[in-house]
Amino acid sequence: GKSRLVQINGKPIALYNVAGTLHATDDLCPHRAGPLSEGVLDGEEITCPWHGSRFNVISGAVLQGPAAREIKCYPLKIEGDSVLISVE
Repeated sequence: GKSRLVQINGKPIALYNVAGTLHATDDLCPHRAGPLSEGVLDGEEITCPWHGSRFNVISGAVLQGPAAREIKCYPLKIEGDSVLISVE
């Protein structure tokens, strides 16, 4: 139930723990670039702390505006103690 910011090659990525499963998305809200990693995570939903847009962190879908565009989700895998995120 937590989120955190990670940087991959200078790109801000939000990493979420949803019931023990990790998910990764763009950190910047497509509405006004609010930091999603600083938002409230409730189950699979993250709320942007700036203007209240809500997104599903698994699919990237917009659940509530004002954002009109979904967020990009990134595949990841865990190897030992490392979390590998593909941002290609």
